[in-house]
Amino acid sequence: MNTQLEIIEAEALKLPPSDRSHLLERLVASLDIDPDVERAWEQEADRREAALEAGKVAEVSGEEAIKRLRARLGL
Repeated sequence: MNTQLEIIEAEALKLPPSDRSHLLERLVASLDIDPDVERAWEQEADRREAALEAGKVAEVSGEEAIKRLRARLGL
C-alpha cells in the first residue's frame, strides 16, 4: 500500500523538469529557516561580492571551479 508521501512523490516525478524545479523551490522555502544561518549566508555573499568588486578575487566558472577541486582532491 502506498503512503500519501509515496503517491505525492510519484506524481511530482511525472512533472516536467521546470515544474519540478518550481515545486522544489516552494518546498525548500517552506522549511523553517534559522535566521542566524540566513544572516550568516547573507554576510558571506556580501563579503564575496565586495571582494569581486574590489578586484581581490577573480570570477571562475562553475566548470573551472569543479575542475580545480577535483585536481586538489586527486579525482
